[in-house]
Amino acid sequence: MKVLAVITHPRTNSLTFQVSNHFIKGLKEAGHEVTTLDLYRSGFNPVLYEADEPNWKVEHQQYSAETEKQIAQMKNHDALAFIFPLWWWSMPAMLKGYIDRVWNYGFAYGSNKLKHQHVLWLSLAGAPITRFEKRKYDKMMTHYFNIGLADYCGIPNSKFELFYNTINVKPGYVDEWFNKAYKLGFNYGKD
Repeated sequence: MKVLAVITHPRTNSLTFQVSNHFIKGLKEAGHEVTTLDLYRSGFNPVLYEADEPNWKVEHQQYSAETEKQIAQMKNHDALAFIFPLWWWSMPAMLKGYIDRVWNYGFAYGSNKLKHQHVLWLSLAGAPITRFEKRKYDKMMTHYFNIGLADYCGIPNSKFELFYNTINVKPGYVDEWFNKAYKLGFNYGKD
């Protein structure tokens, strides 16, 4: 498969990027072709301006050159992966802006849906699992990413994976995350 891996973190030396590298290594060693999109260093502007607001009166949408470029890139891939830190129980604003602008009406929802068969949402959370389970944040986020985004836009196979407690790193955890990320890449599309 041709996989578009979208990485969102302001620092390239972050744990998010290290996990991404292991995930991508797994994808490549499984025979997938991978394109990496680093949202912060790509110059992508996450702000949705009028040019990318859908025109509900026309059948075929025309968006800004930047959004049309990103749409074309997505169309050139069979599958998607998003690797990002979890901030305020959701994705960073940079990634939310990408979804707002690129997963737009007439391409990702409405008269057309996304043609991708698989998407992985791989997120790193600073808090321990107990904090998520206490208020069912983990279930809410799983529903949001798998149903609210992927299913709504036509992607039948969506997986939300959360790495917990990434701030208070205990011995062995980093290697465990790297191994898990590698396996997620190597087994991508098989489950």
